[in-house]
Amino acid sequence: MATCSRAAIMSGLCGVVALQPKDLWSLGFSVMPKLLSLRTSFLNKFQEDDVHPLLPELPQDMLMAIFANLNIPDLVRAGSVCSSWRSAYNRLRNLGKYKQSQTPCLLYTSETSSDNVACLYSLVENRTYKLTLPDPPIRSRFVIGSSNGWMITADERSELHLVNPITGEQIALPSVITIEHVKPIADGSGIIHRYELSYHTGDNKVHEEPTLHTLGNLREHLYFKAFVFPDTSNGSYIVVVIHNPYHQLSFARATDDKWTWLPPNFRYRDCLYMDGLLYALTSHGEIDAFDLTASTVTMKVILEEVKEYTYQSMYIMQAPWGDLLQVWRTVEVPDQEDGENDGPENEVLLCTLDITVYKVDMEAKKLVEINSLPYHVLFLGYNNSICLRAEEHPELKANHAYFTDDEAEGIMVMKNNTRDIGVMDLENSSRKEISSQIWSNWPCPTWIIPNLTKLNLAFGKQCQL
Repeated sequence: MATCSRAAIMSGLCGVVALQPKDLWSLGFSVMPKLLSLRTSFLNKFQEDDVHPLLPELPQDMLMAIFANLNIPDLVRAGSVCSSWRSAYNRLRNLGKYKQSQTPCLLYTSETSSDNVACLYSLVENRTYKLTLPDPPIRSRFVIGSSNGWMITADERSELHLVNPITGEQIALPSVITIEHVKPIADGSGIIHRYELSYHTGDNKVHEEPTLHTLGNLREHLYFKAFVFPDTSNGSYIVVVIHNPYHQLSFARATDDKWTWLPPNFRYRDCLYMDGLLYALTSHGEIDAFDLTASTVTMKVILEEVKEYTYQSMYIMQAPWGDLLQVWRTVEVPDQEDGENDGPENEVLLCTLDITVYKVDMEAKKLVEINSLPYHVLFLGYNNSICLRAEEHPELKANHAYFTDDEAEGIMVMKNNTRDIGVMDLENSSRKEISSQIWSNWPCPTWIIPNLTKLNLAFGKQCQL
């Protein structure tokens, strides 16, 4: 996999209120007494503006200790203050010592910003940051997933890229033409100008005739959802894609130059990577587990089908207490009186009506409904599905699900539709808006957890954008 990154001078990370050097310095004083066992009053004398116009020069280890307690926006901006702070920021990141827990942010684009700019809305600060991303422009891409701080996007040739919006690092994934069901069609000059999409499954059945697609059109018909998972077996990463026909699976390791198909099952809706196994959830509630660590991939059915097919968004995740969870989200067109739809004429407004949580009983091989999550919070959408401890994120509402639109079929066809984004109380299914609509409807907004982890060592040679 080819790797690209830009210089991490984070002037592109612009808060609504810019953080000045003296503000960054003041953040350190909330941490310094604990680190040095010094009285705050002693340290305060260095904060006075008339003491010295310059920031005191601190040892790198002390700066790193302070920076390790900052949230990512403040940390990145601290790294741009001066060369000494920049050095501490780089060391903290390169040594993997930044472990601060992050709250998911809403990543979106805005028509008032340039095509290369993504916006990051912080639920903690109720503030938006703007980030300039590498080409191709983010507004020309499809966002088909986010996990571990990385977005997975499809460009105008239907090729996939990983993008870290915080660092600007970008990685080209194996070509779309290496997916089992995609065949390139070249013109008389040998240049690929179309793709053929076949409709076979792992049971050797061909369900319909192949279809032809332009380079940019294929992504509308091929991709459903994608994930980036740490591969603890070798310290690298695995990318997994749920794709058509019929929501099948393919994956690629960091060193691969092609996608590996995972037959024979299909109808997958979500994935989780845990303890060296890829758990894949189908639309019937079945869970398949793939061992990707061996030279030959093996599959085991963990849970048989538990429901008839009904159109729901379905998610699989590991709870902080260790259990596997299934979450079913009912999305429908709500009943509306004449004139209730304030959107464009003929717009179909999809709305989340209910979210149900189940524990996977691994011994009994069944689902057990969980009526409440009083100490936890869910995040659902194109992101990797997650359950967080509410006490670690006090700004969030316990027993609530924060969701973004992920109805892929509707999103692809109706790109300008109002998106189904909000917060649902799991106790009574009441919902609230996250904020007034600050996002463009396309690309579809998604949750992302800011992450400074570098993948360039895992994914190959680095180049400058």
